Amino acid sequence: MKYPVSGTLHSGRYLANDRDVRLKRVRGAKVRKISTGRPIARVIRRLPLHDTIVGELRVMIQTSELAPGSKINEAALCETFDISRTPLREALKVLASEGLVELRPHRGAIVAPIDPAEIGHIFQLMDALERLAGELAAANIGPAELAELEELHAQLVAFHRAGKRNEYFLVNRQIHARLVAFAANPALEATYTTCSTKLVRARSLVNYDAKRWQESVEEHEAIMAALRKRDVGLAAERLAEHSRKTGDAAIDALRRLPVGDGARHRVG
Repeated sequence: MKYPVSGTLHSGRYLANDRDVRLKRVRGAKVRKISTGRPIARVIRRLPLHDTIVGELRVMIQTSELAPGSKINEAALCETFDISRTPLREALKVLASEGLVELRPHRGAIVAPIDPAEIGHIFQLMDALERLAGELAAANIGPAELAELEELHAQLVAFHRAGKRNEYFLVNRQIHARLVAFAANPALEATYTTCSTKLVRARSLVNYDAKRWQESVEEHEAIMAALRKRDVGLAAERLAEHSRKTGDAAIDALRRLPVGDGARHRVG
C-alpha cells in the first residue's frame, strides 16, 4: 500500500502544504512562522539557549531541512527561534567546528556542501558492511533482539504512513545501528559508525522522493522477513541491496539539487 505524502523540499526547507502555522505555545514550546517562503514549524525545547539552538540547527542540517550548500538565512532563523543574531552566530561557529557549516567572511554562512564522489565511495564500502552485518545479525539474533527490531519496524511504518520524515529518518538510523550491534563484531561496528556518520545528510535527501521512500519501507519489510526466518544469506543480500539502492538515490538527489546547492563537484 502506498501512503500519500504532502510537502516539498525547497531551498533547504521542508515546507508544509495546505496548512497555516501561527505563533502559539505548545506545552512551553514555541511554534513560529518563517517570514520567507511558506510556514514551517520548529519546536524549541526548554534547554539552555545555546544548547537548544545548536541542537535544533544540527537536526535541520542533518535531515536536510537546511539543504547542503544552501545559504543560511539568519533573519529567518532569528525569527523562527525568537532570538537575536548573537546567539545564532555563536551556534553557527559550533556547527562550523563540526564541519556542518561554512563561515564565509562578509558573505554569510552556508550549509557545508556534500562531495558526491566521496559519498559514492563511502556507499560502496557501506554495501559490504551492511552485507556482513546482515549475515552476522541473522546468525546471532534471538527472540529479544527480534522483538526489539519488530517494535522499531512498526514505528518506522507508522511514521511513513503519517508522512513524518524526520522521525522516520531517526528510527531508520536506529534500526540499522541495532542490526550492526547484533552482529557482535566491534571492528565492524566501529567502521560502520564512522562511515554512517559521514552519510547522514546524503541519506536524508532520499526520503524527499516519495517513490524511493515507499521502496525503502518495502525493503525494510523484506529485511525483517529474512531476519524472522534467520536466513543468513537472504538477510545479507537484502541489506546490501537496500544500501546500494539508497546510495544510488542519494547520489541522484545530490545531482538534482538546485544550482548553488549541495555538491562541491557535479557528477555524471
